[in-house]
Amino acid sequence: MQREQMKRILYIPFDHLHRNYGALKAADPKQDVIAFVESARMTTGRSWHKERLFFLISSARHFAQSLEEEGFSVEYLKAATTIDGLEKINKKYKKLPILCAEPSSFRAYEDLKNYGVSFIDNDFFLTPRPLFNQWASEQKSYLMENFYRKQRTRLNILMEGKDPVGGSWNFDKENRLPPPKKYEGPKYLEHKRDEIDAQVAKELGHSPTTTWATTRKGALAQLKNFIDNHFADFGPLEDAMTVDNWALHHSLLSPYINNGLLHPTEVIHAAVKAFNTGKVPIESAEGFIRQIIGWREYVNGMYWFLGPDYRNNNQLKATRPLLPLFSDPSKTQMNCMKQTVTDINNHAWVHHIPRLMLLSNLALVTGTNPQSFLDWMRAVFIDATEWVGPYNDLAFGFHQVAKYYYYPGWHEPGPTLEFTVNKPALESLPADLQAIIETAARAVNQDMLDEYTARNNTALEELVNVHGVEVRKLPDEVIQGLRKLSAEAVSELTKDNEFAQRVAQSIEKFKQQATAYHGISEEAFYKARKQ
Repeated sequence: MQREQMKRILYIPFDHLHRNYGALKAADPKQDVIAFVESARMTTGRSWHKERLFFLISSARHFAQSLEEEGFSVEYLKAATTIDGLEKINKKYKKLPILCAEPSSFRAYEDLKNYGVSFIDNDFFLTPRPLFNQWASEQKSYLMENFYRKQRTRLNILMEGKDPVGGSWNFDKENRLPPPKKYEGPKYLEHKRDEIDAQVAKELGHSPTTTWATTRKGALAQLKNFIDNHFADFGPLEDAMTVDNWALHHSLLSPYINNGLLHPTEVIHAAVKAFNTGKVPIESAEGFIRQIIGWREYVNGMYWFLGPDYRNNNQLKATRPLLPLFSDPSKTQMNCMKQTVTDINNHAWVHHIPRLMLLSNLALVTGTNPQSFLDWMRAVFIDATEWVGPYNDLAFGFHQVAKYYYYPGWHEPGPTLEFTVNKPALESLPADLQAIIETAARAVNQDMLDEYTARNNTALEELVNVHGVEVRKLPDEVIQGLRKLSAEAVSELTKDNEFAQRVAQSIEKFKQQATAYHGISEEAFYKARKQ
């Protein structure tokens, strides 16, 4: 096509790779130039996982090729930055107006806006930003559950009139099963590599796996494979972890939804169709759909609602650098961490439980700087885009990946500090100095307990009222199970140790006495004040 015939430049970010959405939905080969920029900032800006870079770059190049085959004039440039690339394309086409769907990140939005790019709404999400802001402005607290129920109603998904299908909004209690012993699920889909894949791999010095598709056709095949072979078992086993099965029945669709090869509408349609035809139970259908129309939409909405400064929170002032094991699994003897990091190194992906319960908890207890940890997660996970009590949980951002908060904490009745002193050295001191050390230790412990109580109070309010965390009581059968298991553990530890027996008996006697007293003091006070 002649340059002088062109009227617009449509800039396509690497997460807008869909022909029917974003700037391309009204594109015309006769008047629109399609621009892609492979920026050095993206490829060398940090130590990205090579599998992640391979997926993003090869997907973009395949998509650009598909547009050329459709008859579009496509400009695919490598440049230092996105703006540098757009500037070169703009000069070539004599300063045509540049149009783009609103980017998904603050930085990209500001860079493009400052350059003079015009925006249309980002429709790669199901909830327009103004609509989410309207919802948020009407809320006393930003409960995800409230948002999710509104989404179900607004989008008419898994609804019977005004009521949810199955009589409940969620079925999480059915979705916590362990896999059977020696469990072998269906094999994962493998994707063939072509010339474009080979070229990208050569440029990156990387031997890609066959795990991730880099074409629209491959993404659709992944969706079909999930629906046909994994969807039915997704719900019950979504929280399980095994050594031999790195993904179990998770969909492995998040990279494609994030870069645009699949649109959430397509995924939801396929999931609902499978449920309506009786292929999957309600607990799998609802659990999967909630991740897309609930959590994905909610987190994106809150990202823009809270603003770019939110990620800089570090209330615990944790400053420790990342442990070596996060990049090298041989640096740890913890098998669970070794397996998780190995899976990340191999596939650039693990599901939400290793991310939350293993990686994030380790970062917490080691005092790892949360921004460094988030940057690491963004670098190593193919689908990335931009814990003791509520206070710690809030500081480390666990509300971003965990929506439920369960009580009571069976394992930890309350915080305390341990102050260890060499006994002969202590006894060698004068009595007044011994008293000073003991008093100081007691004072520090009590001060810490008081601070935790105060900070946990306010943190819990923020988790619930601002971030939509739901506080739920552990089921009675779980409590009974914990009681039985803990009794068995104590019995095992004390059966051959007379001293341990005396300690356990003393603790049990004190517990019974304290319980009886609290029944007429703290517990009675709380009940009286509620009446």
